[in-house]
Amino acid sequence: MDNLVEIFCDVDDFCHQFSSKWEAQLLSDGTRKRRRKSKMTTSERMTIVIAFHQSNHRDFKNFYIGLVQRYWTEFFPELLSYTRFINTMSGLIVPMCAYFQTVKGKPTGIAFVDSTSLKVCHNIRIPRNRVFSGSAKRGKGTMGWFFGFKLHLLINHKGEILSLNISPGNTNDRSPIPDLCKNLTGKLYADKGYIGKKLSQTLKESDIDLVTTVRKNMKAKVISAFDRAMLSKRYIIETVNDQLKNISQIEHSRHRSGTGFMLNVISGIVAYCLKKQKPRIKLSDSELSVMSA
Repeated sequence: MDNLVEIFCDVDDFCHQFSSKWEAQLLSDGTRKRRRKSKMTTSERMTIVIAFHQSNHRDFKNFYIGLVQRYWTEFFPELLSYTRFINTMSGLIVPMCAYFQTVKGKPTGIAFVDSTSLKVCHNIRIPRNRVFSGSAKRGKGTMGWFFGFKLHLLINHKGEILSLNISPGNTNDRSPIPDLCKNLTGKLYADKGYIGKKLSQTLKESDIDLVTTVRKNMKAKVISAFDRAMLSKRYIIETVNDQLKNISQIEHSRHRSGTGFMLNVISGIVAYCLKKQKPRIKLSDSELSVMSA
């Protein structure tokens, strides 16, 4: 992989600043009793997990055994066995979440919000599912009923992820919006599922203008030509969701624990954030002037 060294250098720079503070906090609050170093550094393990989500492999075992252990030993001289590596992956959740804060996008004045399902098993296997029996819920999306969680995403017009929220599958799409939009200003474009006077008022108090289309049983409202154009380009966030699921592999039904599920999702999102080419909306000079007005 051409950008493997580039990913490692960026992750390693982050870990040098983050790891010492994080480990000191774990020792001070009693979470960790001793400081036992692993053969592989946190940055090396994070790099491998991120690289998996940027590869075309469908499962991590074949990726690790068939690619990493066979061809990448020169990059990782202290490479762990597959079983040992899996046992250490739970320790990557906190640094991976912190790293996401450094690679996420910045507000541009135009934002899009949407949710997508994260299925953890087929509907007919719901009664037999034990891993997520107390956390995942049944929900209904555009493709029907599912069992799992919802990923709520906020992106800008450049296709960069600004913030995210993971909730049970039966969560109302409007509920996580105030938290998602804490550092946002400008226009927020959403579909009909986000219509609500209370939500619009809450966002308006934070200088956020929620723009949606109307339902068939509602009176038509006046929308500017710019807002109408942006609403017609909401497909960008659906494209991002599609890439997260089909390229970054954030959704599958082989999870052995909730910890593995969370690491898989956040690692896939980080891998997407590090992509140089993302789906984006090209704005004309006149549209850019409307944004700055």
